[in-house]
Order: sequence, then C-alpha cells, then structure tokens
Amino acid sequence: MAGLAAQDLTFALVTTALDPDFYRRAYPDVAAAGIDPFVHYVEAGWREDRDPAPWFSSAAYLEDHPDVAAAGANPLAHFLQFGVQQGRQVRPSALAHLRAAGGGPRAGWTYVPVSAAPSTLAAATAPDSPLYQLVASAFDREYYLSENPDVAQAGLDPIAHFLERGWREGRNAAPWFSADDYLDLYPDVDATQVPPFVHYLQIGHGEGRVARRDESAPASAPAEATLDAATLDLVAAAFDDRFYLAENPDVAASGLDPVAHFVEAGWREGRDPTPWFSVSDYLELNPDVAASGMHPFVHYLQAGRQEGRAPRLELGFRYRIIAGLQTLEARVEATERYDVQATPGDVDALAALLAESRSGLTDLHLTFSHDDYTANLGGVQLCLQREAAAAADTGRDHLHPSPATPRPMLRRPGETELLGVVWNGVAAGVFSRSTLTQGLAEQLAEVAPGRRSLAIHSLLGHSVSDVLRIVRAAGLTQGWFWVHDFASACASYHLLRNDVADCGAPPVGSAACGVCVYGPHRQFHLDEHARLFQTLDLSVAAPSQAALDTWRRGAGLAATQTVVAPLARLVARAPLASPAAEPERPFRLAFPGLPSPLKGWPVFRELVLKYADDPRYEFLHLARDPTRGLPLTFHSVTVTQDDPKAMQTALESLGVDAVMIWSLCRETFSFTTHESAAAGAAILTGPDSGNVAAFVAATGLGRVLENEAALFEMFETGAVLDLGRSARRPALCDLSYSRLTIDLLDGEAAP
Repeated sequence: MAGLAAQDLTFALVTTALDPDFYRRAYPDVAAAGIDPFVHYVEAGWREDRDPAPWFSSAAYLEDHPDVAAAGANPLAHFLQFGVQQGRQVRPSALAHLRAAGGGPRAGWTYVPVSAAPSTLAAATAPDSPLYQLVASAFDREYYLSENPDVAQAGLDPIAHFLERGWREGRNAAPWFSADDYLDLYPDVDATQVPPFVHYLQIGHGEGRVARRDESAPASAPAEATLDAATLDLVAAAFDDRFYLAENPDVAASGLDPVAHFVEAGWREGRDPTPWFSVSDYLELNPDVAASGMHPFVHYLQAGRQEGRAPRLELGFRYRIIAGLQTLEARVEATERYDVQATPGDVDALAALLAESRSGLTDLHLTFSHDDYTANLGGVQLCLQREAAAAADTGRDHLHPSPATPRPMLRRPGETELLGVVWNGVAAGVFSRSTLTQGLAEQLAEVAPGRRSLAIHSLLGHSVSDVLRIVRAAGLTQGWFWVHDFASACASYHLLRNDVADCGAPPVGSAACGVCVYGPHRQFHLDEHARLFQTLDLSVAAPSQAALDTWRRGAGLAATQTVVAPLARLVARAPLASPAAEPERPFRLAFPGLPSPLKGWPVFRELVLKYADDPRYEFLHLARDPTRGLPLTFHSVTVTQDDPKAMQTALESLGVDAVMIWSLCRETFSFTTHESAAAGAAILTGPDSGNVAAFVAATGLGRVLENEAALFEMFETGAVLDLGRSARRPALCDLSYSRLTIDLLDGEAAP
C-alpha cells in the first residue's frame, strides 16, 4: 500500500466492503442525484453518519472507538485496515432491514464479488488491487514466511502467493486465523468458494464469527485505563516511542500519542512498549499479574524489576519459529487438500503443443524443478530462466514439467500429480503423467535423436517413479543433477533441524534426527534419490565447493562425475575515474532481498531497532516489497532475467558500505552475495551460511562472525566502520552469469 495517497488508500479499502445497492436503498438522495456511492461515502457520507453496509454502523464505530474519531479517520477504512486485526467490535446499521432481497450474509449475500477462480484471484495479486490491500491490512508477512519456508526461499510476494494458491493449500495468513477451523465452523462459507480469510475480513468479523476454534468472538473495546500522573510519567520514561510507532504503523498513521495509546489500549492488544519488554511473555511468566488485571508494564516498573522478574522470554526468534512449527505431515496434508483441480490436457493437445518445435524435436532439453519458473521468482527460477534462454539460443527445444501444486517433499510411489508444463519458455497448461509419457513417446518415436539432454534442478513435489517414466519416454538414460539444495540428503532441503539450526546432515537414525520434524522422512528421501541415481547415469553439478562437500557427506550418492559450476563469477571492471570525495555520512548497512527468518531478517530487525538513533549508522532494505514500518529506508528492487543487475546497480548507486546476509541455512551459492561484492559492499555473515561464509573467507570481502553477539559487538564498538567504502576503497566488478546445463553440455563451463 506504500505510495498511495491517504484518500486513495481510503477509497481502495472502502471499495472492498461498501454495498452500493444497500447504500442507494438507504439514501435515496444519493441515488436520485446519480452520485457514485463509493465516492459519496468517502467524501461525505461517513461524516454524515451514513452506513456503507447493513452490517456496519459508521456512527457506532466512532462512538465505540473514540481514538478513531479523534484521529478523524474514515470508520470503515479504519476497521478494514486496522480494526479487524485489533479485534474491534462493529455494530450493524439501523437501516440493515433495507439490504437487498435474499437475506443477510449467511444466506449468500456478499458485498464484494470475489471468485475463487484462479484467474480472478490472480488478477487481484497486484499490490494496488483492492482485494490485495484488504488482505494486506490483516496479513502477517513474517508469520507466513516463517510458516512457509518454500515461499520464503522462492522469493515470492507472500500476499500474492496466498491469494493465488496459498489459501487453497490450507496456509494461514496470520496466527490468529485458522482456515480449517473457519470452514468447519461455517459450511456456508465453504459453499461460497470465497477464500475464508477474505470472507472473515469482509463479512464474518462483522457478524461475530470467530477466527479459530480456540478464540471466542472479539471482546468489546476495553475500558480506558486510569493511571495517575506519576504512573504515566513512570511509563513514559521507560517507553520507546520510536519502537512503538515502528511496530504499529496504524498508531503512527492515526497521529495518536503512542504512550497514551499503549496505556489505554495497546497493552490489552498485546503491543509491546519497548524491544526489551514483552506484554504477552510477562503475563505468561507471571500468572499472578495476569490474574490481578494490573497493567503488566506498570507492574514491572513498580515491582517486578525489583523482584527480579524477567521482562521477556529471552529465547530469540528461533524459539518463536519452533513454537509455531508444524509437522511435515501437516504441511503435506495442507497442500493435498487444495491440489489443483484443473482439467488436464489430452494426448492430442500435447501433440499440438510439441508440434510447435524449434528443432523438429531432434534436439530436446528436458528439465525438472519444484515449480513453474516462468511464474515464480527466486534463485532456482532465475537459473532455469537463464538455462531456458541458452536452450533457445542454441536451437534446442525445452520441456519443463513441474508439480501443478508445490509440495515440501517428494511424493511417494503411487502418489501421482498433475504436472504443469512449460514448453519453450511458455506455460502450456497441466497434463497427467500418463498423458505426458504417452504423448512424448509417440511424438519422439519417428524422430531421429539429436542433442537430447536432461537436467534435474529439484525433485520436490515430484514422484521419482513418474520422473523416471517421463525420462524414459524422452529416450534418455543420462543427465545432470544440480545441487541447488539438499533434498537428496533429507526432507529438510535446507538441512535446518526444526527450521532453526544447521544440522550438517548427521547419520540417519542419529539422536539429532530423532528430535527433528524432518527425521521420520529423511530415509525416504535418501532411498528415492538413490533409486534415481541407480536407474539413471547422472553427473552432479554443484554451484560451489561448499555445496558439493555438504552433498557428498549428506547424500552419499554414486555419481558418474561431479563438477563445481558457479552460477556467476566476478569479472574485473575497467578502472573508473576517481569519484569526487563524498561528504561524511553514516555507515550504510543494507538487507538485500526477502525479509525471511531463514535469511536472518529478525537479526537485522533487532540491529535496526537498537541502533536506528545512532548517528554513526543508516539502515536500508532493498527488496521487491516493503515490510512493516521500521526506522529504515526502503528501496524497491526486483532482479529478473531482463534486469539481472538490478540489485548490484542499486547497492552501488546507494553507496552501501555493507550488506547483512545472515543466512541460517547452508546457501549453495547466493546470487545476492556476488551482487553485493560486485557493487563494492562488504558482506557480514555467520558461520552457518554455507557458500556465503566460504566466499567471504576466500575473498576477504567482509567478515564471517562467530555469532549474533559478535555482530552486535561490532556495531556497539564501531569496529564495523572499518568496512566503510572510504576505508576499504573497494574495486567494483561486473558479473558473468552461467548458462548452467547448456554450458556443461556444450563444453563451455569455466573451470
């Protein structure tokens, strides 16, 4: 929603919920004047206490929530953007009896025409679409990325992913909402085929429906706290205004005094006053305080601190990940519930598709990965885009099957799946495995084989049995297997025990595997990949030596040959004229890319909150989408096949001194690391980051720090300033990108 003027944002929100038929019936003067109901309500109607829908009273909302009235906010827009997430109550319109014929929402009336058809929801994934903005108003990005590491690893916009497919796969948009519970409790919603989270935001909350089984209907607005002046002064002295406004952009936008908001309502809503105090933790740790109903922060300041009570659980973000960890079975079950139900193409449709050939099917390059590389964005997808472009440049046909519904692990034998097919760079629909194998075999039977080749980039979501059938239908017995991740060593393709700690691929059946949610599935992944390697003559390509070493230790598969084939290389740039001396400025630290816990975003966030007011430092975030309000500067950057140097150019033009790539998992390569180094930025990383740490250790272009404490120590002492551009005078480089398997096939891979 960044970039919208306040009035534009209000209008966009109102259009998702106002019922124009009801508005015209309720206010015949608006209908008689031919005024657009949406425009009238935004510009004048709400100020005149007119109601936008049968379930919502503008006057009652402002009466029940005087802070909204004091802020001069449009009541419906406030409810949709902030109130629904805060659990604020709404009251129905006194004119609700004038709703359109057919009854209320429970009888099928809806006020926003939302279809669950993929085409309709796909059209709503643009950030400026009203539906996207409605979902964004209550969506928890950090929770979604933490719960769905496949989305984080792919670099996808979490809201767009949720609208396109996530809700169908049973993925939840926020921890306080359960789609499964909502559909079980309200079968009438299931019948509407509207995403349950959207239904709740549009209608359900206003009707008093609950968001999950373990919650009752939202409580009434709390009574205002009555603290004396001395107590208020005590709270204000310990309160962190900057932190509170950064964490709660709705409060910042309202113009309310943050201390007053926290004292009166914020603490009841679970909002924290400082980075070092957690309201929810304190109440959980101290049930006597919770039972007393006393303000937890006041209790801590007046008594708890002297009594030695802890202000928060100092367990870090890793604890929060583990606390919300789902079993792999639950994740698989969620994806299976919403498997794509599209009608698959038949053999004739496949034949017509393959007839549009570059080579007459003599030169066929067959690749596999976990998703459609033309529709999704991430490291593996960029690799396949480059490989596809190289296949086209060399006159090869390129066939790419991927699971129509992504899945976090391999499919077991007999678990067939519809396959999305990309043919020569164009998504061509879905086909069953049997249709694909039959049609491919028939079309190739009369064609003399030329340059036929195979590359497996990922098997997640695939059945190895089905992959082998398709490969045989293509007349292939050998190929290349890429180590973009470690799914061949464990169902935990990132080798993170319980998604938080590097495990290093210990022996199967070890105690380490016994305490991990991925442990029960590791042997299956090893066995299936062993069957693949025993059936096919496969060579292994790893994008780094670090990745190859881990793969050898963890997977232990017999490959025909193994090679290290970097995905990009630094190339010395011609010397440039010395730039004019830059005025003295703060040290600029950037976080490049998706704000995922796996990439270390929670660590960066804590760094920002601790040192945002330190004049020595300036913090930046470079990514496709902005995150929740933090005291940093956001720059929109998207790397694509057409603009591969977008991140490098941005880092260089902004004069970034260092980037933080604090990956928790073993990166097999890291484009971002190479882009940062080429742009002259130093790299700060930890010991568990795989090739990031290996690259920094080998080149000296940054620091590999022992732990997060060492990282914070560098900023506390100012030692990090030694990595500033003026101190290092870095040499700028360009990047030369690999064509991946095509380079290997044509003997052009650099040693």
